[in-house]
Formats: sequence, C-alpha cells, structure tokens
Amino acid sequence: MRENKVRAKVMKGGVSFGQMAFEFFTPGLCQIMANAGAEFVILDTEHSGVGIETVKGQVAYARGTGVSPMVRVPGTHYHLIAPMLDAGVHGIMVPMVETAEQADKIAAWCRYRPQGVRGLAFGMPHDDYRGGDHVSAMKEENERTLVIALVETAAGIENVEAIMATPGIDVGWLGHYDLTNALGIDGQFDHPRYKAAVKKLVRACARNGKPAGFLCGDVKTGRRYLDWGFRMLCYGTDIAVFQNALKAGIEGLKAHKP
Repeated sequence: MRENKVRAKVMKGGVSFGQMAFEFFTPGLCQIMANAGAEFVILDTEHSGVGIETVKGQVAYARGTGVSPMVRVPGTHYHLIAPMLDAGVHGIMVPMVETAEQADKIAAWCRYRPQGVRGLAFGMPHDDYRGGDHVSAMKEENERTLVIALVETAAGIENVEAIMATPGIDVGWLGHYDLTNALGIDGQFDHPRYKAAVKKLVRACARNGKPAGFLCGDVKTGRRYLDWGFRMLCYGTDIAVFQNALKAGIEGLKAHKP
C-alpha cells in the first residue's frame, strides 16, 4: 500500500506544500504538480461539481508521481467520505466543522476499527487491488489517512480547541473567506477579529500537536501564514494559478512596443 508521505511529514513537525484542484482533472495533473514541487493535491468536490469517477481517475494517475491525492468532500456524511477513501485518496477534508461531536464522527468514518467504524472492502483501489491480509491492511490505511477539519465559521472557531483535541483529527484547516463572511467582515483579512481567530486556531493545533493548514493566493501571503505557524499550505488553485500566469504573460506582451 502506498505511503502517505505528507501525513508522516506534517505529523512529525514538518511543512508540506500542495495545491487545490477544481477544474483541470487531466491524466497529467499530478505529474505536472510533482514536477513543480507539490507534495499533495486536494481534489475539490464541494464546489467543482466533479464526482467519484473523476476522483478515482486522479488517484490512479497519481500513482508513481509522489503526489498524495486527497479530496474535499461536500459535507459531514459517511456516504460522502467512505467511497472517496475506497477510491484510494490519502486524505479527507471536511468543510464547516463546528463541533467536537462532528469531528468525532468524521474521524471515526475515516478509519477502521478499533479507531473508527469504516466499512471493510479490500482488493480495491485503496489497497492497490492487492487483497491479502486485511487486518494488516486496515492498520496501514488507518495510519495513512490524513483527516482535515476545515474550520470556517464563528462556531467552528469558538469550538476549535475541542475540535483539534479530537482523536483522529489530524489537521485544522482555516477557511478564510467563509470565516470572514461568517464573522460579518467579508474579505477583511487584516481585521482584528479575523487575526484573533487565526491565532486561536493555530494555538489549538499547536497545543494538540497537529498542523494548521491554509490556502494562500500568493507567496507574500503564504510566507505570512508560515510565520504565524501554519505547516500545510496549498499554493492557490489550478484555476487561479493558470489564469493569473496567463494574464500576466498576455498583458506583458500587449505592453511591449516594438
């Protein structure tokens, strides 16, 4: 079974970088990301409209690239999480996590007994179709799966300490746009209330020995969040990185006066 090097790295205090994918689900996506230095990709199914077949394809394409494929599911439901794990993703991100009770359910759904209640099926994509000793496979996969709680509401920040203290939750991810919206300060990332919320999340993660995660849109912002203690960063989305680079190039050409 393929190792999740990202989980091993961040749980030991390391820093890992990747990207979120919403649109460009091509066979070469993970290899291109690997060539750029990405260690993981979070495949979005909350806002992108893609389904299990697309995710299953990306997991297969990720084989041999060194990139760990993960997925953001649309909500806190077993039937949204379990099929993605059986498709072979190395990690699950769940949005709008607001309570320790939610976090406990998510953690349990992501792992086999005794740590959780995930249903058993082997000789499938998640174990590279190998079958064999399912007891050792369960142990390996429990260790491999990275469980990310996306904290992005006022209630989530209020309860972030309890969320991050939940066994089986590995990463506390800050959803900055939704959070400022929930706090009534849309897009005001320098607002004292937003900064206080960020610090509260980072402290909760640190106290529980778990990394904080963030999606940054540029290097300057990413460096700021690294300085604040974040250890798992996505550098933008596939759409934004491509569009911004293309726009800069075309504008540069248009500005040239031969």
